[in-house]
This record gives sequence, structure tokens and C-alpha cells, in this order.
Amino acid sequence: MTTPTLPPLPDERMDAIETAVFGRIADERERTRRRRRGMWTGVGAAAAVVVIAAVIGPSLASTSGASDSAIAGASGEGLTNQYSGGYESAPIAPLVPAQDAAGSSSSDAASGDAAARDAATRDIVATGSSTVEVDDIARAIDEVGAAATGAGGYVESSQLGGTIGAVPYEGSASTPAASSGSITVRVPAAALTSTMDGLRQVGEVTATTVSRSDVTEQTVDLRARVAAGEASVARLTELLAQAGSVSDLITAESALAERQAQLDADRQVLQSVASQVAMSSLSVRLVERSPAVVADPAGFGDGLGAGWHGLVTTVNGIVIGLGFLLPWIAVAAVILAVTWSVRRARRLRRRARED
Repeated sequence: MTTPTLPPLPDERMDAIETAVFGRIADERERTRRRRRGMWTGVGAAAAVVVIAAVIGPSLASTSGASDSAIAGASGEGLTNQYSGGYESAPIAPLVPAQDAAGSSSSDAASGDAAARDAATRDIVATGSSTVEVDDIARAIDEVGAAATGAGGYVESSQLGGTIGAVPYEGSASTPAASSGSITVRVPAAALTSTMDGLRQVGEVTATTVSRSDVTEQTVDLRARVAAGEASVARLTELLAQAGSVSDLITAESALAERQAQLDADRQVLQSVASQVAMSSLSVRLVERSPAVVADPAGFGDGLGAGWHGLVTTVNGIVIGLGFLLPWIAVAAVILAVTWSVRRARRLRRRARED
């Protein structure tokens, strides 16, 4: 049996076959390389997603689960002379250079007496504010109100409970327990210092604010306006009685009504300022006393609990982060799928043209 022999192939045909074979080998290597590159890209993307979720997850969890807490301090906006830890009741004496008895002159004594008289005649509006820690809020409100009444003042307002929607204080016997409260009283200006000193008997004074405002110029101006208004009303009343015609009577009545209205307004303002000078305002914020903190050294159980809490928090943060990134991952997957489909269609068309 003879072995069939293949007809010889031309060199052009051999070159074409070699080119086609090497082209297919190159395409296969390129597909393998792309496959590996896509696999590593997916692994890197998954690792990046986990890292991003671990980073932003705890912040999202803390943002979504945080609750607002209001820690109120001592009220008194615009007030001055704030002392931490209690109110210093001792008056501050002006600094005067020391002099020997033999060297002091009568002119200095006269000027000092004049300054003292001027300070005594000035109109000062004093306002006080304190924060007091007590054991029983309702009883403390009663005690502060009784102290103000005993000093010759009165209770202007009071509230039991320091949160929004708190029920106004109406008596310690019918009100529930509360962690904070407030009371505002008016006392004579001379009794403001002693009343604030008496707050130490109610509880522990943690903050105190006192402000004094000089309204002497305002009161002097108001008194002058009231005096001028009274004189003008008196003159217009005389002119009204002497009016000889209807037109003069109408003109005098109109002017008198206008001056009388202005006089009444000035009197009300002067009365309000005089009331503020005579009766000082004291606002007291009452806070329930915090229990003493007992030192408890940490041990193995505390460390284990803290570690478990940290693990749960981290896992929760990662889950929240993955939930946050899931829509973005879905959009990115759709874009990658469309891009891969377009490129695959182009490769198939190119192969069809080559074949």
C-alpha cells in the first residue's frame, strides 16, 4: 500500500496559513490576558468597596443614630461679671492710694463725699442670674419664692421642667418630679445681693451673673419731658377755656389731645424705668443635683465588652456602607456591561471580516 503524497503548496499559501495561525494564537493570548485583567479588576473593586464601606459606614451610622441633647448653661445674655463656682457677695471697693492721716487734705475728703453723693443719686438697673444644683426642684422653687417675698419682692414667673412643652409650676404638691426648673423674682434693688447670697442655703450655686446699667440720663430726659408736657397741657387747658370761636376751640382741643397722649406715653415709660430701678430682676435656674461618680477600674470583662462593642459597631458600619454603595455599584455594573457588550460586538465583527 502506497502512502499518498500531498501536493506541494506555493510559498504564498504557506505564508497566509502561518499568518492566520499566528494571528489566532495572538488573539487567544489577548483574550486570556483580558480575562485575567478583568478578574483582578473585579477583585480590586470589591476590596475597594469593602474599604470604603468600613471607612464611611461608622460615620453614617453615627449620623443616622445620633440624638440631639441640649446642655443648658446659666442664662443671662448680655450680662457681665460672671463668676464660676458661686456669687461673691462682698462689695468691691474702689482702689484708693493710701495716705497718711497727716497728709490727707480736706479737698480730697470733699471730692470723695461729692462722688459718693453722685453715685447714690444715680439710677441703676441691676439684673442677676444664677444656676443652682438642688435635690428637690419643686421645694427649691418654693424656697426661692418665699425668700423673694420675705425681702419685699414677688415672684414674676416660675416653671417646673426645663424642656419644651414643660408645664408651668403651680405648686409642689400637684406637680411631678422634674430634672430642672426656673423661677424669676423681683426684689428691691438694695436686697438683690442678700437674696443671691441666700441661694446658697437652697443648693449649690454653680454659676452667677450680675449686670448693672446706668439709666440716669434716660430718667432725667423723661422727667424733663413729663414736666414740659404737663406745663404744655396746662397752658392748652387755659387756652381752651378762653377760646372765643368754634375754630379756636377745635384747634385747642386737637392740640390738647395730642399733648395729653404724648404726656401719658412719657409717664408710662418713666414709670417702667423707675420700676426697673427700684425692683431688680433675679432669674434662677434650678438643676437636679448629679449623683457622685464612683471610680470603677476597668478589667478584663470591660475590655472584652469594649472589643465586642467595637466589632459590632464596625460590622454595622460596613453593612451600612455597603447599603450606601449598592446603588452606585449597580450603576457601575450596568455601565461596564454595556461597554463590554459593545466591545465584544466589535471583536466579533472584526473576526467575521478577517475570516
